[in-house]
Amino acid sequence: MEFGLTDEQRALREEVRRFAENEIAPVAAEYDRTESYPSEVMDKAVEMGLVGAHIPMEHGGVGYSPLEMAILTEELFAVDPGIGLCITAASFGVDAILEFGTEEQRETFLEPIPAGEAVMGAAISEPDSGSDVSSISTTATLDGDEWVINGRKMWITNGSVGDTFVVMCKTDPGIEDRYAGFSQIIVEADRAGFTAEKITGKLGIRASDTAELILEDVRVPEENLVGTRGMGFLQLMQFFDETRTMVGAQGVGIAKGASEQALSYAQEREQFGRPISEFQAIQHKLAEMHTNTEAARQLTYKSAWAVEHQTDQLTSLASMAKEFASRVAVEVADEAVQIHGGAGYVDDLPAERFYRDAKITQIYEGTTEIQKNIIARELLGKSLT
Repeated sequence: MEFGLTDEQRALREEVRRFAENEIAPVAAEYDRTESYPSEVMDKAVEMGLVGAHIPMEHGGVGYSPLEMAILTEELFAVDPGIGLCITAASFGVDAILEFGTEEQRETFLEPIPAGEAVMGAAISEPDSGSDVSSISTTATLDGDEWVINGRKMWITNGSVGDTFVVMCKTDPGIEDRYAGFSQIIVEADRAGFTAEKITGKLGIRASDTAELILEDVRVPEENLVGTRGMGFLQLMQFFDETRTMVGAQGVGIAKGASEQALSYAQEREQFGRPISEFQAIQHKLAEMHTNTEAARQLTYKSAWAVEHQTDQLTSLASMAKEFASRVAVEVADEAVQIHGGAGYVDDLPAERFYRDAKITQIYEGTTEIQKNIIARELLGKSLT
């Protein structure tokens, strides 16, 4: 078994971490407090080739592999999850167009992203449907050569800053099959009837934009349909393995950042005449934090490798990585605050922000409970139906 990274992958890790330390760390707390989108940092990330990095080179991206994207994600999130998410999610939704879209759609909607000219989002969740994607109520009706879309989408990343969205709609409500009759349709944010209401007051990842989308008789061309009509649900399921792996990488990054902060603080903070890192209780905490982070990293990297090679274990590995790494992120961030003591309970140091940011990894892209259901289903050999 080969556990080593290539020279290029090690260089990528170093370059991304250096970028994060120089460009993100100094401003992370301020963007978190103001809950504002870091446009200036995004411009610098575009210059570094970090935005839309997995988009193929022929469409303006770098063409990073799933493992390289996991490394990139980990290092950004190890410095600040909020801004890290802004960078990695600027291309949220492109996978559907890459896999199922037309060449014209790829040129029109993908190429502006790595160029820093557009931000994309995926609009799936609704006020009354989250984990149960098949219960969405947003409709798209074909009227001549246009789709007329009506509905509301909730908790949408990039909602109020995005330029285009891949929207999951019900296009054939009469079909009895629970998982058929859904389609993904590209909607530009400047279409009449499209509005976005920014959501504030989030526990964490506050720099990342989140909004509710309201679509009232929004008209888009028929050719904005992604792939085959009625196959949207199955299209979406195909990409959860990759997106969940990347949430695993987010969790690894948060755990890495929190454990690094805890280690540094423990060596500096003195009590009873010596650094608290000399106390066995603290040493045990640090040992467990770093061990669990490394375990989560190896599971996530294996899942990323499985995404690239499409192995039989892919679905279970992706859910395992997502469930385990997100749990480790929450637990390690909690211990980091504990090691910091009172200093970890205020926003003067990053430990408090890691603690708040960690929780979302157990919620989006399928909750922890959903991941356990998937793992069990794979073990028991049960199908979707």
